[in-house]
Amino acid sequence: MAPKKEGKGLISHGQVAENRRARFDYEIVDTLEAGIVLTGTEVKSLRSGHAQITESYASPERGELWLINAHIPEYLQANRFNHEERRPRKLLVSKKQLAHLSQEVERAGNTIVPLKLYFNDHGKAKVLIGLGKGKKSYDKRETEKNRDWNREKSRIMKEGGRG
Repeated sequence: MAPKKEGKGLISHGQVAENRRARFDYEIVDTLEAGIVLTGTEVKSLRSGHAQITESYASPERGELWLINAHIPEYLQANRFNHEERRPRKLLVSKKQLAHLSQEVERAGNTIVPLKLYFNDHGKAKVLIGLGKGKKSYDKRETEKNRDWNREKSRIMKEGGRG
């Protein structure tokens, strides 16, 4: 689904940022949609389509879930009322979900990684987070090999089996 743009290049709903590297580095076991607490200038910056979540992760701390190291650039028109670009941002999940995520991180050594940052149909900013188990280098090679084979297979099928 392509992001819907309204007015002067602003995104009303659709994807703002995607962490494509996460599915390569981690085996995603479970996914969950979480709300995110943002300031006004952060929302403006996201609506203009600028954010980066490639190096970020989520961490359960002090009974809450926090998005760490997500980069939302400053909104240029906000001058002195701007936000800090890499500040920790609170993620909104239920207590039951937080307990489950905390338990998985502590017990199994999993990581909580953000997969997508987007606006839903109601215009609210959401983060799709995944519970990931780190892949070894040979698992990454296997994933790459399978992806290349599927690409080659679809190309052969598209040509009609002619070689």
